[in-house]
Amino acid sequence: MAHAFSCAAATAPAGGISVHHERKVGAANTVVRAQQPGKKGSKSQAIRCAMPSGNEHGGISAATASSSDQKKGGLRGKLNKVVLAYSGGLDTSVIVPWLRENYGCEVVCFTADVGQGDIEMEGLEKKAKASGASQLVVKDLKEEFVSEYIYPCLRAGAVYERKYLLGTSMARPVIAKAMVDVAKEVGADAVAHGCTGKGNDQVRFELTFYALNPELKVVAPWREWDITGREDAIEYAKKHNVPVPVSKKSIYSRDRNLWHLSHEGDILEDPANEPKEDMYMMSVAPENAPSKPEYLEIGIIAGIPVSINGKDFSPASLLAKLNEIGGKHGIGRIDMVENRLVGMKSRGVYETPGGTIMAAAVRELEALTLDRETMQWKDMLALKYAELVYAGRWFDPLRQSIDAFMENIIATTTGSVTLKLYKGSVNVASRKSPYSLYREDISSFENGEIYNQADAEGFIRLYGLPTRVRAMLEKGI
Repeated sequence: MAHAFSCAAATAPAGGISVHHERKVGAANTVVRAQQPGKKGSKSQAIRCAMPSGNEHGGISAATASSSDQKKGGLRGKLNKVVLAYSGGLDTSVIVPWLRENYGCEVVCFTADVGQGDIEMEGLEKKAKASGASQLVVKDLKEEFVSEYIYPCLRAGAVYERKYLLGTSMARPVIAKAMVDVAKEVGADAVAHGCTGKGNDQVRFELTFYALNPELKVVAPWREWDITGREDAIEYAKKHNVPVPVSKKSIYSRDRNLWHLSHEGDILEDPANEPKEDMYMMSVAPENAPSKPEYLEIGIIAGIPVSINGKDFSPASLLAKLNEIGGKHGIGRIDMVENRLVGMKSRGVYETPGGTIMAAAVRELEALTLDRETMQWKDMLALKYAELVYAGRWFDPLRQSIDAFMENIIATTTGSVTLKLYKGSVNVASRKSPYSLYREDISSFENGEIYNQADAEGFIRLYGLPTRVRAMLEKGI
């Protein structure tokens, strides 16, 4: 099952740390905005924390209950402070009081904006407070997500099991890394997530936790509690005075970020069923796409897309623009049965319009700039790279080493590719590169000074010698 961790925050200007305390008249919570210096080469991130101090919105009074919780242990032991990956949905709303009841701890909710949209962000502070959290931390990770996670996978040509462009797989380590950072900032001794015990995400989160801070304790409620479904969760919420999120329950399990939107569950659980058209959210049906094709020129530097039709964009903005254009033309829909890391097969439908365009552009430019042996080795390592990312091993030395190889060999993949988008298809129309290995004077059918066709005879004799010797042996010659 896919899990969306919804969040949003504004990108802060570069600079040092600045903290602004804002107390609103008539409101019993303090909003803290702390500007964190970003990683070198990326934008800094805005952090927003909501620290409830009352109970005027209903639910649990965190300020009073948290103090009581910390003085005594919970039903399952004692933790001091837990950072929870929080979406504001039913599951994570219930996890907050469950953590406090079972571990006697303060709960800090964390959400990461990886481009899933503003709708999932609405009312998060109020929901976190009503559930009993002491604090809500929100970080904008969109630019970091694209530049430091999506782009390396794009450069590597990483595709899992022939189709999957790793949308959820790439998002989990950037979220988990931010959770480790927040745990350090707030002095937490544990982290928690809402992933089920059947999916891949539990592995992806926890391997990141282990890699970046092995001292953090990890709590996975779905592997511990007695809650078995939505009705049990609603009953637990009512028992603990947690307002049940009022929203239309989707029949699908979805995960959305700036790279893709995945759909699982309901009729999709039977591979024989065709997806319903009203399920799709990022793209139109190819048959309903415009009847006129659209041409896009993608500028690329060292295997990384940087511009559209000559206009430069930031990584996140470029991807968002391509999502808009690709979705309009029905680009990037895939339906696949995949092998999960935990051993079972699952069926999912993915929408990746912008990512599909990017991958096509980089691949077509590589055809000009990479020689045969390099391309073959790149393709072989891309399979392993995709497997490592899918399995949650982003911070594994092997992935990092393969990444260094990919960065080196694709350094000359610079130029532009013009693509033709038409009713779900992406076809190349033009490729240009100052580092192109293609030579018209050599490739032409006309004789030239560099390539003498008569030389081919000796080459074929030597190249075919093993084949000839084997045939001679079989025929007794």
